[in-house]
Amino acid sequence: MSNSSSFGPESAGGPREGSGGAPRPGRRRRSPGEPPASWGEPTAPPGPAQPGGHGPPPPGGGPRRGEAAFEDTAAMGAVPPNRHLSAVPPPQSPPPSRGYERERGGNVPFPTGPADRTQAVRPPNFPPGGPSGGPPGGQPGGPPGGQPGGPPGGQPGPADRTQAIGAPPGARPGGPPGDRAPMHTGGYSVRGDNPAGGPRTQSIGGPPTAMRSEGAETQIGGPPGRRRRAAGPQPGGPGGPGGPGGPGGPTDLDDEKPRRRGWKRFLPNWKVVVIGITVLIAGLFGMIAVAYANTPVPTVEQAEALSQGSVLYYNDGKTKIVQLGTKRTIIDIKKVPEFVQDAAIAIENRSFREDAGISISAMARSVWMTATGQQLQGASTITQQMARGYYDGLSQEVSIKRKIKEIFVAIKINKEMDKDQILSNYLNTINFGRAYGIEAASQAYFGKSVTKLNVIEGAYLAARIQTPSWEADAPALKARFTDVVNAMATYKPDKYGTLPTTAKFPEARPDNNVNELGGLKGYMRTQVLEELKTRGMTPDMVRSGGYKIVTTFDRRLMLAAKKAVKNVTSGMSKEFHTGLAAVNPKNGRIVAFYGGDDFVTDPWNEPWDSKKQAASAFKPYVLAAWLEAGYSLNSFVPGNKTMPTDPLEHTTRITNSHKEKDSIDVIRATAASINTAYASMAYAVPGQLDTVKAIAVDAGLDEKRMSDDVAEHNYLFSIGTAPVTAVEQAAGYSIFANAGKHVDAHTVVEVSQLKDGKRTVVLGERKPVKQVISPEAAADSVVALKAVITGGTASGNGNIGRPAGGKTGTNTGEEDAWFVGFTPQLSTAVGMYREQCKTKRGKIVQPKHSNCPKGTSAVEVGLGFQGADAPTRIWRDFMIEAHRSWEVQDFPPRASTGAPENIAPSPSPTPTPDVEGEFPPDFPEGGDECFPGGEGCDVDVPLDDGSGNVDPFTSPAGPAQAPLPPRPTPASREP
Repeated sequence: MSNSSSFGPESAGGPREGSGGAPRPGRRRRSPGEPPASWGEPTAPPGPAQPGGHGPPPPGGGPRRGEAAFEDTAAMGAVPPNRHLSAVPPPQSPPPSRGYERERGGNVPFPTGPADRTQAVRPPNFPPGGPSGGPPGGQPGGPPGGQPGGPPGGQPGPADRTQAIGAPPGARPGGPPGDRAPMHTGGYSVRGDNPAGGPRTQSIGGPPTAMRSEGAETQIGGPPGRRRRAAGPQPGGPGGPGGPGGPGGPTDLDDEKPRRRGWKRFLPNWKVVVIGITVLIAGLFGMIAVAYANTPVPTVEQAEALSQGSVLYYNDGKTKIVQLGTKRTIIDIKKVPEFVQDAAIAIENRSFREDAGISISAMARSVWMTATGQQLQGASTITQQMARGYYDGLSQEVSIKRKIKEIFVAIKINKEMDKDQILSNYLNTINFGRAYGIEAASQAYFGKSVTKLNVIEGAYLAARIQTPSWEADAPALKARFTDVVNAMATYKPDKYGTLPTTAKFPEARPDNNVNELGGLKGYMRTQVLEELKTRGMTPDMVRSGGYKIVTTFDRRLMLAAKKAVKNVTSGMSKEFHTGLAAVNPKNGRIVAFYGGDDFVTDPWNEPWDSKKQAASAFKPYVLAAWLEAGYSLNSFVPGNKTMPTDPLEHTTRITNSHKEKDSIDVIRATAASINTAYASMAYAVPGQLDTVKAIAVDAGLDEKRMSDDVAEHNYLFSIGTAPVTAVEQAAGYSIFANAGKHVDAHTVVEVSQLKDGKRTVVLGERKPVKQVISPEAAADSVVALKAVITGGTASGNGNIGRPAGGKTGTNTGEEDAWFVGFTPQLSTAVGMYREQCKTKRGKIVQPKHSNCPKGTSAVEVGLGFQGADAPTRIWRDFMIEAHRSWEVQDFPPRASTGAPENIAPSPSPTPTPDVEGEFPPDFPEGGDECFPGGEGCDVDVPLDDGSGNVDPFTSPAGPAQAPLPPRPTPASREP
């Protein structure tokens, strides 16, 4: 039988292709006048059959089908042209055994199972012409119009392969009964036998009885449409040999598993996941390897890691004053007892001796214990902790990057450094609370070196590592101590197995350094730091350098100074302020001072910070200029008015506190503190005030303050309008006690540092000697200044039982009062002033800790006494106590240098000092002894023979044996 299509005859052996040669069935388009066929409704009966298998063309249609397209060749129903798709009733639900789903955008169900992708297949041996065992027109075993074994109106059964779309029931028009019209699919008709031996198709849209019999063709009985594939698999065709889905052919996409729906479609294939994880792990390990290779071992230690606090000592070099900066003392690991090392290792990193610098198990344990809430535990090994605390650049960051870097550094350090060195750096670096490092901690908690600790004390210090801020007997610390003991027993059971049953929590010493700057210590520390700063050593350097700083302070004299001040001022209010400074005149060392009772509450250091008018205590510098100019003590000076003019030029009129003779000698003018005499003497010396100022500056007084005062007060400068400090005055008077030589006052004897087991001096004592005035001028100055104590203004309170000189001073209104005195061994200045705290409305408020409260201002008022009173008594009490164990020394004898320079008329040819009162004894009673400088004693005084062998600190100057050299002018004076 020849094949034919709706477009003409087709050869039986021709290729089974649709129109246009498409190998895959396409959509059928309806002809313009073709009435659509709905599911299960037959189309209009065709006209008489034409020869060759062609039926009459559809009414109003042409050879082309053009009204609408079927979406797919899968089981789809035709919709009538004048009937909306929504009017077509939805198909019934598919049977449970089949997987159907509604086509998107339509009402026609389509099969989704593997066998139903294209069309329904009727089971083999289906009886031709109609169903068997079912109602007429129905499927086998099903209701009328239904599928085989399915509900009415359902889809073809699994064995059905094709279904005629819009075919009329019955035989092909004009053909014999049972003969079917050829099925048109894709523009050609298919005619052939069923290889399975059974009916293969059912007309879709036709009556149920329109089933093709075995070996019959399928012919669409309606308008021409697309031709479907033949029932059986053909060679090269779908399912056939070499065809898609067939043996040797490509996989038919229609037979693939359906795609996943919903959220499952976002899940990647397991193969993709495995490949991705593999690539990720490989990349991660590559990055780690690169990062490790590029991480160098740090070579710069943190300043804090090696910083050792410096210690200040009294002048004996043994008695500690205070520690500055970090409390740390570096110690060799060989000196640390083994049980101290074991205690730290057992509690902090038990695998320290064996691990590679990090501990994976510790990290995992830390994560687990922290996650489960058992304990917030770190995972750093001792090596990691050492790297973090010892090397620069690690502890400064707080990030994951820092942690990773720390791990890499720890691994490398473990390879390059032995375990003992790592442990040494660790124990000397970590914080123990009161101190850093194991040695300083041992001293802080138990008052002894780590070399003398016992096992229990070593365990105590190891327990402090985790939380250094714990108090010495905190409950948490006691619990940690128990953990350390148990860890030691586990770590080395043969050595510490019985320790948990015998160990008792040790008692640490009280913390005595809570207010370590309290009392006098803070004042001493402050002045030492200030001096070191001027010598290039900053406070930070001091706090971290581990220096031993020997100061000039004498502990006994410091306490004596405080006692002397408190004994005299105990009945005074806090409005009264006192400063005391004592200097060794031979070397400039400040051996004692009083600046306040407690640095913590009153940090103002009186002898350095308070700058008050020197008053008459400045006159000795004028005396030195007078004698240095070549004028003698026998000169007559005016006692009641200034000369040559009164007042002196550019100066207010100067008067005295009492009536005096018109002409007096210099000794009397000094002992009675005559202002007119000293102002006239300053006017008479060559260079006048510039000469006086130069000597004062060379003696240690501040040059700027001196210059400013000269410019402001002119000749009032000569009687003490310039402000000075007690330290300056004590050091300034050293030129009289030390044969005209001056050494700047200082507080540091030596700064040393321990390096490689040896102590090296970093800074020595600063003691440059300057010859300010001649020894002869100094010796004669002492004669006049001794008269102040023996019969002058200080005769009532200044006797100390040994040779001494000095000068009182009281400014106008008695606001500032002084006494500055000296022996050959010690020069001491005492200054006092009074300040009242007043509010804006003038209300007086008492100071708090010698400081005016907030909201008030300090106003200086009169003391109510002069320098010969309380200041002199304080000086006397201190000097007696200071000299208690010292031998008695006297000054060089009077040199009687210079010539008289009478700037006032001479009352008689040989003036004699008229000193009121009795002279106190200069020497101890009982005296057949001859003291140097005493009456009738010949003193063997070493003279400078030009060899330079005379010690300026100890050798007194001898009397002048030859005329004095020309006096230096201010311009040529040594700076």
